[in-house]
Order: sequence, then structure tokens, then C-alpha cells
Amino acid sequence: MPPADNRNTKLKSSRDAWLDAAFDLLLESGVDSVRILPLAKRLELSRTSFYWFFKNREELLHALIERWRQKNTQGLVNQTKAYAETITEAILNVFDCWLDPQLFDSQLEFAIRSWALQSQDVSQAIETADETRIEALTQMFIRFGHEPLAAGVRGRTIYLTQIGYISLNSQETQELRMRRIPSYVEIFTGQPPQAHDLRRFHARHAYTPEDE
Repeated sequence: MPPADNRNTKLKSSRDAWLDAAFDLLLESGVDSVRILPLAKRLELSRTSFYWFFKNREELLHALIERWRQKNTQGLVNQTKAYAETITEAILNVFDCWLDPQLFDSQLEFAIRSWALQSQDVSQAIETADETRIEALTQMFIRFGHEPLAAGVRGRTIYLTQIGYISLNSQETQELRMRRIPSYVEIFTGQPPQAHDLRRFHARHAYTPEDE
């Protein structure tokens, strides 16, 4: 068996390790901090090992955008397609995104949108992502019988509300957010969520209402 130090070095010198470190710097200090030398120091590797995986910093930045697209855009789209018997259950599937960073990372979303303020390419990537996400929400409502125009308005309202939360870096306790969710569901769908749907939703997020 190879020594532990050798195994750790191999792990740290992988492409994903460089990307993980780049994401950490992006979240901590913004895109200007995502540079090869600080990344190498963080990983305790020589900067030359960076070039085994990326041609240059620009290629690394493009890889960051692609990983964000796969995580947040695809995560949201997948949740709009998750099994649901009613539109209220479908909305709760989408709301999983706002509570589970494995499905949709709000801190990453904030960092990418901040980066877009100084990059036209990133701004265009966000515009494309916004359209894809809103369309997925719209199609979810259409599947449950809503007319296309109304479905689009509802999908847009849900999405822009959450992006507003993210852009304002709004902070809520889990208790406050969970108490608000039934009202959001009713406002967005015109129907109150069923008690059994809420129980499943609460269980997915390890939440027990105070009145239980």
C-alpha cells in the first residue's frame, strides 16, 4: 500500500481538486482571487502541476462555469421533473433546491452572479441559465393543466422570487422559512399544500414543526 502522503498528494493533484479549490476561492473572495499561484499554495502543490489539467486560467474559469451550470441549472431542472401527483407536491420538490445545497447551491449562485457584473461571457451564461430554468418551471405547470401564459407567469414568479432572495443575500432561520413555505405554495399555485405532502417535505429536511 502506498504511503498516506502519496495518496493525499494524488488526490490533491486531481482535476477535481483544482476545481474544488477554485470554487472555494470564488466563494470566499470573488473571481479575481481565482489564480493559479494561490490555488497551488492552498493545495500545497507546485503551480506547474496545474498545467496537467488546464491550459491556462481561462480554461479553469470556463470549467467553473460548466460545473455551476451542471449543479444549479440541471439540479433545478431535475427537480421540476421529479415525480409528483399534484402541482403543490411538484412545487415542494422544487423548494427542495432552496434548502439543499447538494441540489442547488445558493452561495455559488450569488458568487457567479457577482462575477457576471465584470464579465459579459458570464452574464450571457446566466441569461441562458435563467431562460432554461424558467422554461422548466413553466413546463411543470403546463403538465398540471395550466395554460401556457399563466404557467409562464407562475414559473417566472417562483424563479424571480428565489433569485431575489439570493441577490439580496437574504438570511432566514429554518424555522421561519418552513413556516412561510405553505403560504408560498398557495400563492404560487392557488392551492394549499396537503398535510401529507408537507410532512414528507419536512422529513426530507430533518425538520419538526414546533407544534408537533
